[in-house]
Amino acid sequence: MASVNTPGPGRSRRSREPVLNLPLDKVSFIILKAREYDVKEGNTDPDEGSNAIDDGQADILTDNGEDPVREELLGAIRALNDEERIRLVALAWLGRGTFELGEWRDALATARSEHSRRTAEYLLTMPLLGDYLEDGLALFDQGIVDDSDVHEGLDADDEPLGNMKDAKRH
Repeated sequence: MASVNTPGPGRSRRSREPVLNLPLDKVSFIILKAREYDVKEGNTDPDEGSNAIDDGQADILTDNGEDPVREELLGAIRALNDEERIRLVALAWLGRGTFELGEWRDALATARSEHSRRTAEYLLTMPLLGDYLEDGLALFDQGIVDDSDVHEGLDADDEPLGNMKDAKRH
């Protein structure tokens, strides 16, 4: 499994640049699940025993404590090794703007000292976790592709489409 932003061998300049070193497929899954989790809300349907069709499927977005999305998200974060969880916390902080890319080592050190225990629970308390992680990835020139990206200018191979001028030339 390839990691994100691994520097090439023999590049001394790149060795001084921040290196994310997180598996993109796992981070992508966590981002997508975090976004699903973020849309959950408290109990807003007092008649939850009613017919789902009659109440507009209101219970689907209700956080009732037995949320399979929450459990998947916690499981995905807990499945990371210790160093990956620390890097995930630092990545979220980077995306949130708590640290800048040039402070990556400081972010890692802080995450290591403050959030080496119960990391998954800590991250789930962070509103907009998925957005923060994606914004952090962007700082490393990385990103995710999901089903909605087809509508955002990606071709069938999930490659970005060129601008219209380039498309007309080919």
